Amino acid sequence: MQIGEVAARTELSLRTIRHYEETGLVIPSARSQGGFRLYTDADVARLMVIRRLKPLGFTLDEMRALLDATDSLDSAEELPPEKREELLELIRGFEQAAQQRVEDLRTQLARAEEFAGTLRERLGRNQIASA
Repeated sequence: MQIGEVAARTELSLRTIRHYEETGLVIPSARSQGGFRLYTDADVARLMVIRRLKPLGFTLDEMRALLDATDSLDSAEELPPEKREELLELIRGFEQAAQQRVEDLRTQLARAEEFAGTLRERLGRNQIASA
């Protein structure tokens, strides 16, 4: 599929997808004869992983490290046990970091909701007083 369809599927802008390509996070699987980027479902799945990592505050280098680790584990190539364990440990670290960041976001959301509620109450009191 071409980049426009990928953008629609992933809800990422064309610019963002091109940026991820420039940084090496995702590489189009092919190019058409006209030079257009062509992506596979696997490329879209990779972009979806990136899209999920971004709001958690992971850097491009961290995303690359995680994607490289999962690529190595998913490859058909047999890994030595120590290398496999090293990659699994890296992924465990990302999972723990993601869980912590989710908790941090929940705290931020609760505070934001509390603040919005306070403003709503204030508006309600002022509307009654001015009536």
